[in-house]
Amino acid sequence: MPELPGGFLWGVSTSAYQIEGAVHEDGRGPSIWDTFAGQPGRIVDGTDGAVATDSYHRYADDIALMKDLGVGAYRFSVAWPRIQPDGTGPANQAGLDHYERLCDALEDAGIAPVATLFHWDLPQPLQDKGGWLDRETAHRFGEYAALVSQRLGDRVKMWITLNEPFVHMSLGYALGTHAPGEQLLFGAFPVAHHQLLGHGLAVAALRDHSNSPVTIANNYSPARPAGHKPEDLAAAAAYDALHNRVFTDPLLGLGYPEGAADLSVVREGDLDVIAAPLDALGVNYYNPTGVRAPEEGSPLPFEMVPLDGYPTTAFGWPVAPDGLRELLVTLHGRYQDKLPPIYVTESGCAYDDVVTADGTCDDPDRIAYLDAHLAAVDDAKADGVDVRGYFVWSLLDNWEWAEGFTKRFGLVHVDFDTQARTPKSSYAWLRERIRDHR
Repeated sequence: MPELPGGFLWGVSTSAYQIEGAVHEDGRGPSIWDTFAGQPGRIVDGTDGAVATDSYHRYADDIALMKDLGVGAYRFSVAWPRIQPDGTGPANQAGLDHYERLCDALEDAGIAPVATLFHWDLPQPLQDKGGWLDRETAHRFGEYAALVSQRLGDRVKMWITLNEPFVHMSLGYALGTHAPGEQLLFGAFPVAHHQLLGHGLAVAALRDHSNSPVTIANNYSPARPAGHKPEDLAAAAAYDALHNRVFTDPLLGLGYPEGAADLSVVREGDLDVIAAPLDALGVNYYNPTGVRAPEEGSPLPFEMVPLDGYPTTAFGWPVAPDGLRELLVTLHGRYQDKLPPIYVTESGCAYDDVVTADGTCDDPDRIAYLDAHLAAVDDAKADGVDVRGYFVWSLLDNWEWAEGFTKRFGLVHVDFDTQARTPKSSYAWLRERIRDHR
């Protein structure tokens, strides 16, 4: 077992649209993912999240699995369309009731509720007005955060405002492979700024109604130049600025990195709002990114290329635990005393897991992945990085966004036809690791 501190927080993560289902129940309104999944050709297998893993109804079963696993925290997301079906106005009490029941059941099981307020499921009526391209969405997000924290402020033990604002901007608005499906390339920068502004407004609302720590979960990816030519190094620096620094520098009071942002959308006072003090920084890590100089005429200042020398997951992502250590050490060195404590809020892998005739599901590659990434955390701690927890993505196989049901990330296998849950061998391995640590 890596020599992690005695108070180290073990957790698992999920998100609402990927597991809840029940999209038409208890007053929930439509989200951008309901709309996107209903458009032909958007989802690999033609499915949607209308049922997902039915966790809206089966959360008690899932909490029992978490209790048996031995985790101290469960990171879930609140579905904004359940709280404000139109993205504005008073709270839908039935939606708040659901999350109150979930939090109470978690506390009864000795598991700390960690709530993410936005995990990409924007209410469709807000998207109809421009979504995160519209500055008003940031203000609506602050109001939504106030509604949730007024009800759950004494139950949630840690708040996460946004999940992976870079990914939502890049895949949802720049490239169009995620909801809402816009293809704006660098015209998507207002989405970055308005998400971060919404984060700052949400921090203020959460502080008003809860004493629990507040953070944000950013996706990070070390940029690896494909060669040693100056133009490749410059391309890697440009990618690092866009993917990593745009979504961290302003949070820590440093403003946007020079040349990496369209400052025309930044108004007086915005950067002060965005730099509201954080209690921690959430780090989501999956893999580094290979980068080289672009071809002449490319609209981007970099080109992403595969990284050689690593095994890959079923998603085709390189398995590079050394990248997690590199990332954590880089954050520590780059931001020094401005950097708050870190929680790894997502780390996991997709493989083609199958339940065999004897009812077991063996996933040795996931065990190896988790073992190596926990060792990377230990190495980073030895280098002075204050890492306080590790959340596995994910507790359950789920509806994996544009990939539908074709990618399995879970510690627990889900039969998407019957909803039967089967803990995999990685679940048993992690349970023993947690017990040994304690």
